[in-house]
Amino acid sequence: MKASELRVKTTDELVAELEALQKEQFNLRIQKGAEEAPRPHNFKRVRRTIAQIKTILNEKTREGQRS
Repeated sequence: MKASELRVKTTDELVAELEALQKEQFNLRIQKGAEEAPRPHNFKRVRRTIAQIKTILNEKTREGQRS
């Protein structure tokens, strides 16, 4: 997901998306441990999207503190 698409979303939507991605990341780790061989690119995609969402949430909270 692009950062521009994430910036349009509200804080509540971002938090919900973050929770869903963290669950997906957990499930990927479980699958890897059970040797079900998930696709390796999914780990990178989920990890980066989580980082983008956290960055945008942090930016939004800082904007709120400045106002």
